[in-house]
Amino acid sequence: MKFSVDEKISPTRLDVYLNGKFDGSRSHVQKLISGGCVTVDGQQVKASFKLTGGEKIFVADIAPAEIDVLPENLPLDILFEDADIIVVNKARGMTVHPAETCASGTLVNALLYHCRDLSGINGVKRPGIVHRLDKDTSGVMVVAKTDVAHLSLSAQIQSKTAVRTYLAIVHGVLTDDAGIVTGAIGRDKSDRKKMAIVPDGKPAVTEFKVLKRFDKFTFVECKLQTGRTHQIRVHMTAIGHPLVGDTKYTARKNFFDIDGQALHSHTLSLTHPTTGEVMNFVAPLPADMQKILDALGFVPDIRRKD
Repeated sequence: MKFSVDEKISPTRLDVYLNGKFDGSRSHVQKLISGGCVTVDGQQVKASFKLTGGEKIFVADIAPAEIDVLPENLPLDILFEDADIIVVNKARGMTVHPAETCASGTLVNALLYHCRDLSGINGVKRPGIVHRLDKDTSGVMVVAKTDVAHLSLSAQIQSKTAVRTYLAIVHGVLTDDAGIVTGAIGRDKSDRKKMAIVPDGKPAVTEFKVLKRFDKFTFVECKLQTGRTHQIRVHMTAIGHPLVGDTKYTARKNFFDIDGQALHSHTLSLTHPTTGEVMNFVAPLPADMQKILDALGFVPDIRRKD
């Protein structure tokens, strides 16, 4: 495959440029470059080579390594299931779907063991996956079992008729009882594994409401108006209140026993793709976040609703 770099491009690393051109991981792109499969103006260069505009790039092979997605008998907390959808309470620490660096132990592996009839719209690596949660975010997710259900749920998420709320414990004491955080989100220019508020990012809006203030922390509810990668984590960090346990977006010391950020997908409201019934699902606050709140001296009235 050949690429002609735009004349007006800002200086950009070769691996970063190629990563944005096709569906493959950055590690795969770097392997192609180090393996001699990529040339710039006929010359082999390093992944860190800076493109300045007008270069001609040739890539001999851009196909990512195939991943065999196998069923695995893993624990699943199923909140609801019928012929069209499965609603699960995803555990913190579980990746949603396989990737080159994580081919097993994912929610998709568990779902394939539980049932084989998942929507095929997103291909073999992401069957049924309509929306995602970060590996270290717990909580409610809906998965499509049919293509019709998948299209309906995707449309609801796009149109914001499917509503999600999150619970988070953040550093610092928020002064406002409620507020809205805006800021376009895209890849961090200095660290491609992170997201950031950037001028050329995608619009993102997060609503927050204070549930309880403590001496040095705040318990908040967040509602997404958009669904960008790491949105709550980026927005709360941007206003000076990063999530407890979030080592990616803050260097603040974590005083609590939690493996990952203190963020939980608490509720999900949607319209059933077949029956048209409005359905509301609640994932109870996980034990690790409950222990933090207990240590802070507050036991919230947030439980599974019947």
